[in-house]
Amino acid sequence: MTLKEIARMVGVSPSTVSRVLNNTSSTCASREVRDKIFEAARKTGYMPDENARNLRASSAGKPKENHISIVLARIKTLDADPFFYELFRSLEISLMEHHTTVDHVIYADKELSQDISRSRGIIILGRCSHKLLEQILALNRNVVGIWRNSMDFDTDEVICDGRKAAELAMKHLIRLGHRQIAYIGDCSYESRYAGYCNCLINNNIPINYEWIKQTDQTGESGSLAFYELLEKNDGFSAVFCANDITAINVLRILKQEKRRLKRKISVISIDDIEQSQDTSPLLTTIRIPRAEMAHMAVTVLLDRIAKKHTEAIRIEFPCRIVNRSSCYEY
Repeated sequence: MTLKEIARMVGVSPSTVSRVLNNTSSTCASREVRDKIFEAARKTGYMPDENARNLRASSAGKPKENHISIVLARIKTLDADPFFYELFRSLEISLMEHHTTVDHVIYADKELSQDISRSRGIIILGRCSHKLLEQILALNRNVVGIWRNSMDFDTDEVICDGRKAAELAMKHLIRLGHRQIAYIGDCSYESRYAGYCNCLINNNIPINYEWIKQTDQTGESGSLAFYELLEKNDGFSAVFCANDITAINVLRILKQEKRRLKRKISVISIDDIEQSQDTSPLLTTIRIPRAEMAHMAVTVLLDRIAKKHTEAIRIEFPCRIVNRSSCYEY
């Protein structure tokens, strides 16, 4: 399968297919078109390297292909969370670069299939329960997880510490002079919430529980939570959102309520998804290095499949602030 053949299947130009599969630009095609391109590439076993394609088609020798399964442990559909959508796409690109194909994609609300025992390995995206991991390991021992914090499992994992990301966001707000900082996000066993609280305590700032809003971290629940905060209008000067999709909705509401509020409210979040570059004002956020984490997870999994390591590996990536224009000095 070549770029031209995928282009014909989807009805776009080969250059568009190339840009999508090489992740050169998030604006080169609509999300619908990108989804169709990735689906076609996955179904046809596309390989980006011409020599690999020729070897695959050769009757003299056929390379041993790696087929893996992906478990999305926290979401029921890719449309539910832009962060996991973009992480999943980065993963697909890295898998193609390593001439590895995806056998199965299993979502949080689906039963595990016995078929994953025939996959060469499993990649888990998102925080995974001990029970689910035990079920996966009973079917396949070649497993790597991508999540924000170490789960202390006896398995390979690639992480970017959510607590550190939250503390980085909070320190930025505090440097700007903010002490009245609200929080919108998950509060149950959530490292980002722990980072928020720890930073307040370490800076001798009292925790105001009326400014803390528990959500399921979707845009809809984030909007409802922020409207509840605005109804009280009791003096918070900044909002730390646990993820970008919540912050994007907060910025939209602030724009709508600008005349009524008569004050600027700083907004910061975590993830740096594509949409964070299209807000007004542009969203200041903490970047989670999705492409790098996906690449490393594939590398570690293939290394385990090849039996080049047997002990559990933990690789942590640093996060960094992307300072745009949604935070103001207080």
